[in-house]
Parts: sequence; structure tokens; C-alpha cells
Amino acid sequence: MAPFPLPSSMNPTYDVPVASLGTEARAAFLMRTYTHLLGAILLFAGIQFVLFSTGLALPIASAMLSVSWLLVLGAFMIVGYLASAAAARATSRAGQYAALGAYVVVEALIFVPLLVMAAAIAAERGDPNLIGKAAWVTLLGFSGLTAVAFFSRKDFSFLGALVKWGMIVALLGIVAAVLFDFELGTWFSVAMIGLAGAAILKDTSDILLRYPEDRHVSAALQLFASVALMFWYVLRLFMSRD
Repeated sequence: MAPFPLPSSMNPTYDVPVASLGTEARAAFLMRTYTHLLGAILLFAGIQFVLFSTGLALPIASAMLSVSWLLVLGAFMIVGYLASAAAARATSRAGQYAALGAYVVVEALIFVPLLVMAAAIAAERGDPNLIGKAAWVTLLGFSGLTAVAFFSRKDFSFLGALVKWGMIVALLGIVAAVLFDFELGTWFSVAMIGLAGAAILKDTSDILLRYPEDRHVSAALQLFASVALMFWYVLRLFMSRD
């Protein structure tokens, strides 16, 4: 789910949705979409493994944390918008792959300081599985929401406006926190997890009902953006626990 409303020129037109095709075509589309989503997640994890195992994560985190952490939060949301907009405009398979690959790489870099801080908190608490627990909670949340969308077959497009405005309000909150020097606490993370869940429902509904057969890469990018958003704030919530 793009975190901000796309201009009309960026909105993809789904003239022949895969939902109108036969069962085999729909099944193949869904298989391709979720295979690409898995590939994006594995690429993200692989980049983190390389950065942390080579020691590059610490200097990257130090450089990014030299500015306000809230600016990093804002960058996380804006990058999601830009990648989603690029994927929406891309009509060629190469363009969709470029948008997906670029987004995964940039997200991996933006996640570095959060993961470095999470690792430090985990060591301080004697809980080496903190990041893994957050990942599992995210996976369970994503799986449950996906099941709701699949088995209910309901159109969750009405959540789109809620998520878009919620993300705009969140960005305004981040800007206000930077300007007036206050912290965004636990309830902000809880609210963002809720918005990420709504985005996953909306994205899955769109994939089932609106995406055309040749946009599986773009569909995977939208899902990855929502999963990354949920993981970010689930991890922040785990980090905030005493």
C-alpha cells in the first residue's frame, strides 16, 4: 500500500483484472506474486546479513543517526511512496523489477540503524531473540490478515482512504516531533501497526480483485512495503518494552 495517495497520473489502470480470468490464471498470478514477495524478503534479509557480518552496519547506522532519528522515520515513509508510485507507473516488466529491487535495497539501508539499536537493546536485556520475535509476530500478523482477505473475498478498498490519511497524519506527527522536540511513544507504534494491517488487507484485496495478470511484480512491491511497515513498528514496539 502506497503510504500517500498517488496523483491520478500515477494511478495504475487495471482494465483486465486477473479476477476476471480463469482459475488457473488466477492461481498462477498469485503464485508469482507471493514468490516475488518471498524473494524480496530474502533479498532484504541477505543484505542485512552482509552488512552486519562485514561490519558495515555500524558506520551506516552512525551516519544515519547523526541526524534526527525522526527524520529517518520520515524517510522510511517517503521512500515507500516513491517506490509505490514508480511501480504504479511502470508498464514494462523491467521497470517493475527495477522499482522492486531499488525499494528493497533502500529499505534495507534505512532499516540498519533500527536493527543496530534493536541488537544493542537485545544484548542489554539478555534477549538475543528480540528481532526474531518481532519478525515472527509480523509474519503471523501478515498471514492472519492475508487469510482474512482470501477467505472472506471481501473488497477492502474502503480502507484505502483511511490508510492514506493515516499515513499523512503520521508524517505530520513526525515533522511536529522534529520541530518541537518531543518523542513519539508506544501508542504511535501501536497505531502504525494498525495502519500497516489495514494496508495489508487493502493490498491483498486489490491483488485478488483488481491487479492485471502482468503486474505481479508491482503487486509484490506493494505487499512488501506494507510488510516492511508492520515489521518496523512491531520491532519498535518490542524495543520500547521495559
